[in-house]
Amino acid sequence: MYVIQNGTLCTMDGQGVIQADLRVDHGKIIEIGSDLPVNGAEVIDAMGKFVTPGFVDAHSHVGGIAESGQADLNEITNPLTPELDAYYGINPQDDIFQTVIQQGITTSCVAPGSANVVCGWVIAYKSAGQHRLVKRPVALKAAMGINPKGCYAPKNQAPMTRMAIANILRTYLRNVQQYRQKKLEAGDDMAKMPPYDLGLEHGIPVIEKKIPLKVHSYMHDMMTLLEIAEEFDILVTVDHAQGASDFLEELRSPQVHGVIFGPTCEPIFPGEGGKLDYECCKALDDEGVRVAVMTDGPVTTVNMLLFEMGECVRRGMDPVRALAMVTSNAAEIVGISDRVGSLAVGKDADILIWSKMPTVATDAILERVIIDGETVYRQD
Repeated sequence: MYVIQNGTLCTMDGQGVIQADLRVDHGKIIEIGSDLPVNGAEVIDAMGKFVTPGFVDAHSHVGGIAESGQADLNEITNPLTPELDAYYGINPQDDIFQTVIQQGITTSCVAPGSANVVCGWVIAYKSAGQHRLVKRPVALKAAMGINPKGCYAPKNQAPMTRMAIANILRTYLRNVQQYRQKKLEAGDDMAKMPPYDLGLEHGIPVIEKKIPLKVHSYMHDMMTLLEIAEEFDILVTVDHAQGASDFLEELRSPQVHGVIFGPTCEPIFPGEGGKLDYECCKALDDEGVRVAVMTDGPVTTVNMLLFEMGECVRRGMDPVRALAMVTSNAAEIVGISDRVGSLAVGKDADILIWSKMPTVATDAILERVIIDGETVYRQD
């Protein structure tokens, strides 16, 4: 047990930003308040420092796409692979996890790659600890636009066009609906039960709105995605989302579970990469749309979250609201806010201690990273 004393706590919940102590025991936050008694606990002095929840990276491929080129999270063999599961593509000993820890990322939403129109289940996974799987599944991954087109057009195979992508996605969702209905009608009569199909099984939680469809999509595909989401009455997250500033009103749809913007470390290029509109994050947040930012690591660099939050602040976003994009908002979008994303009694003790407010101070130093109550990184 230990007590973090005298820090400025960015709780990311109803308490806001407060001066308080925080007590941790058995991997959980058990008390927050002023002048907490030590009672023999280890003391961490956070005087003059900022204490935040651990960062939640809302879109990542860490542990499954290695710098060596091995890509166990991107099955580029069939445009429809909903039966896959990111859980089986992660190497928990990948050195990338130590790198993301040093960026303050304590939990990553790890998804299959975007080669296919429907790609497989997505999971939430901690960067360290004895019990790293937070939730499985948190979403079903899908992709529109340049990635599926770029993977299958050279093979002279559908989808070569956006027309085909929309049709493949609609057909899959319709098949899931029909499969689910047959199961419901069969009840306990196994003779009437349809043949078991894991790919369709993975889509049932989407149709039932238990998890969202997590869709790689840019400005070219947003209206198509929203049309399909409304047609099937499902929840979606709009991932990458460059160009979202052109569709602010439309993205207020109740079908949109969240917008996950980024990554922003690539050069602007014609077409889908032709617009980099950080300002959409503030505008979406002002509209009441859940918004987060991402690394997409290690496809792109894993140190992007601080830069992305800072750019949003530079464009007028409140610094605490910017912090929400990698804490409370990200956790809500991923569906794990019962455990992470805020500093609150009962939550996992995933905690960062900073020398200064990280969304404002460009020289803020991450001094300590705590996951499940254990210090996994200290700045020497």
